Amino acid sequence: MTTRSVSEPDTGAQTRSPWLMLAMATIGFAVNFWAWALISPLGPLFRTTGSIGALSESDVALLVAVPVVVGSLGRIIVGGLTDRYGGRVMFPVVTGVTIVPVLFISFFALDSYNLLLVGGFFLGIAGTAFAVGVPFVNAWFPPEKRGLAIGIFGAGMGGTAISALTTVKLTDNLGAKSPFLITAGVLASYAIAAWLIMRDVPGRVVPTTSLMSRISANARLPITWQASLLYAVAFGGYVAFSVYLPAYLKAAHQLTPADAANRMAGFVLVAVVMRPVGGWLADKLGAIPVLATGFGVVVVCAGISAGTPPLEGIGTVAFLAMAAALGSGSGATFALIAKVTDPSRVGGVTGLVGAAGGLGGFVPPLIMGYVYGRTDSYAIGLWMLSATAVLALLLSVTIVRRTAIQGQVAR
Repeated sequence: MTTRSVSEPDTGAQTRSPWLMLAMATIGFAVNFWAWALISPLGPLFRTTGSIGALSESDVALLVAVPVVVGSLGRIIVGGLTDRYGGRVMFPVVTGVTIVPVLFISFFALDSYNLLLVGGFFLGIAGTAFAVGVPFVNAWFPPEKRGLAIGIFGAGMGGTAISALTTVKLTDNLGAKSPFLITAGVLASYAIAAWLIMRDVPGRVVPTTSLMSRISANARLPITWQASLLYAVAFGGYVAFSVYLPAYLKAAHQLTPADAANRMAGFVLVAVVMRPVGGWLADKLGAIPVLATGFGVVVVCAGISAGTPPLEGIGTVAFLAMAAALGSGSGATFALIAKVTDPSRVGGVTGLVGAAGGLGGFVPPLIMGYVYGRTDSYAIGLWMLSATAVLALLLSVTIVRRTAIQGQVAR
């Protein structure tokens, strides 16, 4: 792959602190994920009331899943564009473009299911911010600190918790438009700040080959498809629960929409805290032990949750343990990528792996909604998660372990 090196002495890049760049990237990730998750907390309300009429379980599942799949697939393109143009350009662009669907939903789509689907489709653009931040942060830190740095950046996925904690309350107290208008204002403020403050690392290597040729070359790397499978389970599981947990808690445990959203926020916060912990542990102990332990916890806890235990005890413990395992596994996956992938290809690989993670979050809500609609039970879906985690555990300790050793030797 042909590359060229560029430096930015006249833009102030050499005076920027890596930790300042990490902070800006993390805030940008959180703000965009806040926007990405705006529809999910409203799912329980759409199921029973609202101006668009009562929706079925499958209708709600599709509504909350559309932004996920668009944001996931969009990462493939955005990751490649970030390798080419850098995070300093791509963060303001992605953030600014996201304002359009947020305002569209606020002013035109709240009374129409079809228009909500359209707005949710373009709202998926916000989810591509992940593929901007990983290569941007990766370039600013040395290899021995990349797991921690990317893990801290990954904590920006806590933007979904902001949405969970505020969307329903703002809707109840200030009207249906309020959460969207406030989010649009925050997005605009961040886009301006990112343009003024963020800089790409001096000497950044810029690929000169075409986007499609780079996507094809990155897709053929062993670490790409292996990390994609792991991330589809780890981050995909997190996304699935973060978008569908309110609906699950309302149907399975008869919680109010506000209580369900608060509990979902707790799940998200645990996963957010554990993501940098997973990256840090991967720096210290290696990514494979962290991944294997995390998937083992998911195997056990998903099996426990399939029995629908009471939330006042083992039910809550099982879900929070799964949140911790999925968060640490997500952090460890990208610590692994950072250690075995050439820096100039991290954006492209991140885009492909991030797409797999998002798609991993797209499928479970649809399956859960389909199964529940025909059986009035979520047990089958949770047992499927447990079985999938077993496969991810076996993959981690066999094929991925070998790739990690070979990749670090080559680097």
